[in-house]
Amino acid sequence: MKDIEIAQQSEMLPIVEVAKKAGLSGSEIEQYGQYKAKIKLPLADRPKTKEKLILVTAVNPTPAGEGKSTVTVGLGDALSLAGKKTMIALREPSLGPVMGMKGGATGGGYSQVVPMEDINLHFTGDMHALTTANNTLAALIDNHIYQGNKLGIDQRRVIWKRVLDINDRALRHVVIGLGGVVQGIPREDGFDITVASEMMAILCLAKDIADLKKRLGQIVIGYTYAKEPVTVADLGVTGAIALLLKDALKPNLVQTLAHTPAIIHGGPFANIAHGCNSVLATKTALQLADYTITEAGFGADLGAEKFLDIKVPQLGKAPNTIVIVATVRALKMNGGVAKDQLDHEDLVALEKGFANLKRHIQSMKQYDIPVVVAINKFTADTLAELNMLVELCAKEDTTAVVADVWAKGGAGAKELAQAVLASCDQVTTPKRLYAADDSVEDKIKQIVTKIYGGKDVEFSPKALRQLSEFKTLGWDKLPVCMAKTQYSLSDDPKLLGAPTDFTIHVREFVPKLGAGFIVALTGNVLTMPGLPKVPAAMGMDLADDGTITGLY
Repeated sequence: MKDIEIAQQSEMLPIVEVAKKAGLSGSEIEQYGQYKAKIKLPLADRPKTKEKLILVTAVNPTPAGEGKSTVTVGLGDALSLAGKKTMIALREPSLGPVMGMKGGATGGGYSQVVPMEDINLHFTGDMHALTTANNTLAALIDNHIYQGNKLGIDQRRVIWKRVLDINDRALRHVVIGLGGVVQGIPREDGFDITVASEMMAILCLAKDIADLKKRLGQIVIGYTYAKEPVTVADLGVTGAIALLLKDALKPNLVQTLAHTPAIIHGGPFANIAHGCNSVLATKTALQLADYTITEAGFGADLGAEKFLDIKVPQLGKAPNTIVIVATVRALKMNGGVAKDQLDHEDLVALEKGFANLKRHIQSMKQYDIPVVVAINKFTADTLAELNMLVELCAKEDTTAVVADVWAKGGAGAKELAQAVLASCDQVTTPKRLYAADDSVEDKIKQIVTKIYGGKDVEFSPKALRQLSEFKTLGWDKLPVCMAKTQYSLSDDPKLLGAPTDFTIHVREFVPKLGAGFIVALTGNVLTMPGLPKVPAAMGMDLADDGTITGLY
């Protein structure tokens, strides 16, 4: 049975009942229909919870599938079954991968969040609000230039791009303002996907409305002819942009198939943004539940590193445990097996491909946080393969547990839940990968050598010029958000496994002062993806009775 069919056959609780289960009163939510709601913040004071935070990450993604969101949901349901007060905190899906190739972000099988069709499509309108706010700012910038340009903005140095929440390669590089004097000032421009935007990062890192406005005002939109940075505050439109995000700032409440409360809010990509759901969503879950399970996008080299080095300082709380999701299939592919041969047992390839998981285990342990490996079971996995993977992890002094959450939901993760509970009880002192006052250059080098397992970093002439400018402007101590292919530990998507002695190539930086970090663009990573030859959209339809088919 397909994921969407399982979801459509489920019986959801009214969202008011889910809210009550989470400890929220009717006055603390705003309903969006019968099964979705916004949570009004700040919440009233309530008894302190255990505040145990579990971060779910994974090996590098492959076409074989990993199922990070599925394991996150299954683990949450398993903890609920064990009698633990649990909440799940996930990111919102983007229409780019939904209509393209990757798929949605609501889990799968019997470990899903619902209503999955709504969540994967327009949901509560957060993505549209972000897109509108971003493009309103873009329109205000071009209008300022057209109406006399009092700030002296150099249209050649406007760095604020327009956005769209769909993969559209034709918009990566465009020219605007053509058609005569009344059409505006011609200049080069481009589009990013909404989930890669600074507006999305700000929404996910803001602590409240005041912090949201402060961050919006700090956005650098470009430079003057004298090469001085120009901010949103300089334009005088901070309030206008903030009011467009007023409702989007509130976390969204839904449920799993097993009725575990789930907060889904914010959706930055992890390969080109910081890849974590909102600080407000995670804080709210921690305030309401004893055990909060959240995830970070793509592999541990991207999402988890950014969660720990960018989000944790804003959240003020490090994970008690890190769960790394791996599959036999993905590791065999990392070991050189072709996708159409993955259903055949291959212990040699599995052991070779384990190097990728081993690298992620080692990198996460550098933060002095306990690590548990969740082996997401697929039907073709053999007992010999599963046992080998458990034993390989044991040699790394790491507990590995097989979970069958797609087929069995929370019941398929009981052993995993017990391992996570035991791990959460360990007393540790989490540490940072790098010091806050390290330079941008030093931070990148530490990420490359300690997390990716690389040898060195090479900066383009443009990147070196930018580093010099950042030092002059006082931006050289900000955290770094690496924009890198998700498919490899290196910046070459074809280099699988655990490569060594490679060099990461930084071609350009993008300052995002509102978000509070500098983005380093590496290799050929793009901030506006393209659609595949056969987009997932081609298999979708809407029946006469309103039933959605082909979504997943």
